[in-house]
Amino acid sequence: MNARSEMLNLIRSRKAGYSLPQPFYVDQDFFDLDLELIWYRDWLFAGHDCELAKPGSYFTMQVGAYPIVVLRDRDGAIRAFHNSCRHRGSRVCSAERGVAAKLVCPYHQWTYNLDGSLAFARQMGEDFDRSLHSLKPVACESVAGYIFVCLAAEPPAFAPFSDLMRPYFAPHNLADAKIAFQSTIVEKGNWKLVWENNRECYHCAGSHPELCKTYSESPNVTGVAGGGEDPEMANHWARCEAAGLPAQFRMHDSGQFRAIRAPLLRDAESYTMNGARAVARGLSDGVAAERIGALMLFNYPTTWNHVLIDHAVTFRVMPIGPNETAVTTKWLVHKDAVEGVDYDLDRLTHVWTQTNNQDRRIVEENALGIRSPAYEPGPYSPLQEGGVIQFVDWYARSVEERLGGAGRGHVRRVA
Repeated sequence: MNARSEMLNLIRSRKAGYSLPQPFYVDQDFFDLDLELIWYRDWLFAGHDCELAKPGSYFTMQVGAYPIVVLRDRDGAIRAFHNSCRHRGSRVCSAERGVAAKLVCPYHQWTYNLDGSLAFARQMGEDFDRSLHSLKPVACESVAGYIFVCLAAEPPAFAPFSDLMRPYFAPHNLADAKIAFQSTIVEKGNWKLVWENNRECYHCAGSHPELCKTYSESPNVTGVAGGGEDPEMANHWARCEAAGLPAQFRMHDSGQFRAIRAPLLRDAESYTMNGARAVARGLSDGVAAERIGALMLFNYPTTWNHVLIDHAVTFRVMPIGPNETAVTTKWLVHKDAVEGVDYDLDRLTHVWTQTNNQDRRIVEENALGIRSPAYEPGPYSPLQEGGVIQFVDWYARSVEERLGGAGRGHVRRVA
């Protein structure tokens, strides 16, 4: 039996509401199929518009086997290309980020314009046609300050996601913010374990003392059942929407992305140890309301986000191998906020730096236990881990459909 058949059989025979069989978390062939079926087909969060401040600004990223460069061209448009020279394939941009008038391959100095066209290649002969050797484009879209890329030859429609996300995020003006700090940690665990850990707060009380100062453990916040029956949540939505800030729970029928604006504990305004703002200047000049809580978005498989009144924290998940995942966190503040004047960097980043390290340890212990021959799938809590059930169902449905099966075709309504 090959890996495709084995994966399809295990998907079809898995027990609903239980964690996945071991190969999904540890096996190299299953990981390669995850890349092929999910990561090379879906829209992936790459970074923020504000990271590409001027023409020639670029950053690079690695998705499985694909190196990619994302840049702002001379007309101000954001583009993405395969970061592979059309000469002999060398990476054109090796730095994590930079600014360049043109992209020059370090191997033989083939030189590309910011629109990807080949500008210069020396001594290639009279018959050489530069127009046939542009950098290969990667599908790229920008919405409300977020850049997404897709490696598929025929990407899925982006509009369903952008239509849902834009009204929630546009008031916060992230396209014109700045990155105050960013960090990348490598977690020794499969990318699905990173997501499973993110999609519940069942573990929060025992693991995240800093985050629990302000963030609710309620499944109405983390889960996927809506939460409108909760009077506190309903009142929060009504107050935010009266101020012009979309707030109600919305999730796409596919289950792939969701937005919600939830209150923080005890009217806290920010993720700090006392709940007070970490940044004196608001994130957006267009948001004057107070106690707006946290605007949260997830979009499988790459990103979850928290947007507050004074700053935003965004996360990018990127698989490295069956047992390694990179998680990049970025803290965004108003573009004119000044470190040491408007904010203290340690205070701004403390809660999520601690939380990220705690989550890393949780995922790595989870991964070590799953590698045991004694591991078998266990039951999720239907009350506390509805978000995990929803994620695993989305994953299983997507994989089954893309392996040629019918899929289960519906979103489970759980806590």
